[in-house]
Amino acid sequence: MPDKFKNKYTINSARLQNYDYSQNGIYFVTICTREKEYFFGEIKNGEMNLNEIGKIAQQFWQEIPAHFPFVKSDEFVVMPNHVHGIIEICRDIDDTNNNCAKKQTFVKTQTPVETPRRGVSTIVGVSTGVGVFTNDAKTQNENQRGGYNPNWKPNSLGSIINQFKSVCTKKIRKSNCWYFQWQSRFYDHIIRNDESLNKIREYIIKNPGRWERDKNNVENLWM
Repeated sequence: MPDKFKNKYTINSARLQNYDYSQNGIYFVTICTREKEYFFGEIKNGEMNLNEIGKIAQQFWQEIPAHFPFVKSDEFVVMPNHVHGIIEICRDIDDTNNNCAKKQTFVKTQTPVETPRRGVSTIVGVSTGVGVFTNDAKTQNENQRGGYNPNWKPNSLGSIINQFKSVCTKKIRKSNCWYFQWQSRFYDHIIRNDESLNKIREYIIKNPGRWERDKNNVENLWM
């Protein structure tokens, strides 16, 4: 049961406590639109057909590594009302082949804590953004409505996703969709081994084909 705050129910964060989301690791991320509204296009015959707004989301997702050199983008898909993607944070990039210099990048915790099946970010508010990616910590945090939050570590997973949401919102609203909004939170799952990574890749690739089955089942949005 969610806790109550000011007589309103709030959802507790399911993220791994005391985990450093800025360290090397591979993460499966899901970002939804506000109220799961269909902004990005439609599924036809099991394939995603992006509209102009969907193309903006796709473009900015593809550009994340260009603005965060320590980030690699793996499989991703833009769906009618959400984005699924795999992000690798690797601060030891081998410039020769653009691979992580460390052979084993799967994260390990210092304490024997069970990783949540899915996590929920602690970001609050709706992305409004300034329209540019930035590596400045204070600017990163202020790009989210609500101002600077000292709990957001610069260049962490949350900060990177926050930047993506911000620049998307700025561009989309300028494209005459002034009412566009993201859901204030995003969902993450720490990928711990190759088997899990490959299963999630397959899930993302097959996501459009499963749309008719999954679109009315919120749980299926996050596996």
